[in-house]
Amino acid sequence: MIHSASDADLTLGVIGGMGPLATADFLAKLVQATPVTIEQEHLRVLVDSNPKVPDRNRAIAGTGVSPGPLLAGMAAGLERAGANFLVMACNTAHVFESDIRVAISIPFVSIIDEASDECVRGHAGIRRVGLLATPACTASGLYQRALGRNGLSAVVLNRRDEEVFLGLLHAIKRDGVSRDLRIAMKRLAEALVADGAEMVIAGCTEVPLVLDAADLAVPLLDATSNLARRCVQYARRQSPFPAVARLG
Repeated sequence: MIHSASDADLTLGVIGGMGPLATADFLAKLVQATPVTIEQEHLRVLVDSNPKVPDRNRAIAGTGVSPGPLLAGMAAGLERAGANFLVMACNTAHVFESDIRVAISIPFVSIIDEASDECVRGHAGIRRVGLLATPACTASGLYQRALGRNGLSAVVLNRRDEEVFLGLLHAIKRDGVSRDLRIAMKRLAEALVADGAEMVIAGCTEVPLVLDAADLAVPLLDATSNLARRCVQYARRQSPFPAVARLG
C-alpha cells in the first residue's frame, strides 16, 4: 500500500555502529522495505552509529567493560533528538536492553523478539530453529527464551563452530565481505540444518552480509530485514507496538 506524504509517520531512532557495515545494511534494508512514490514518503531516521561501544562478547564473559551505560546514553540522546521509538542494529547488545529501557520513555523494539515472532507468523509448522548468533548471545539465552515463548526450540552451534563463527564476524568487521567468508558462513548454517534445524535465523547483523536465503535448503530468516519491515509498520502506525515496548 502506497503511503501518503501527508501522513504523520513516527520518527525512528537507531542505536548502531556495532559494527558500521551492519548498521548501513539495516538502513539500506529499511529504505528497501518502505513503499513510496516520492522521496518525501520515506521515514525520518535518527542514527547514532558508534563503533566505540565496548565489546559486547567480552562484557558478557566478564572480561570487559559493560556497554550498558553508553548504550543507555545513546538511546536517551536519540529520544532527546526527536525519535519516537528505537531499535538497535546488534543482536548481542540486547543483553543490555534493560539499561536502554530504563533510560527512555519511548518504545524500544527488540530485534530478538521480532525475529522470534516472525518464525511463527511466516513459517507455520516449524519447531526447531537454528541460531547463527555469537557465543555470548547464545550463552545469554536471548533467542532461546524468545523462541520458547512461541513454542519453538533452538539449535545452536557447537563450541568449536561458535569460535569459528566469532572469527568470521571479526573478519567481516575488519575486512568486509569475501567469497571465503561466504563459504565459511554457509558451512556453519548447514551444520545447524544437519543437527535438525528446520529454518535458520541470521541472529547477528553481520551474518546477512555473507549469507543469503538461496544458500540454504531450509528457510533463512534475516533478522535485520525483518526488523526493517516491522519498523515501517510501526512508524506508519499499521501495527501496534509490542506490549513490552509500549510507552511508559
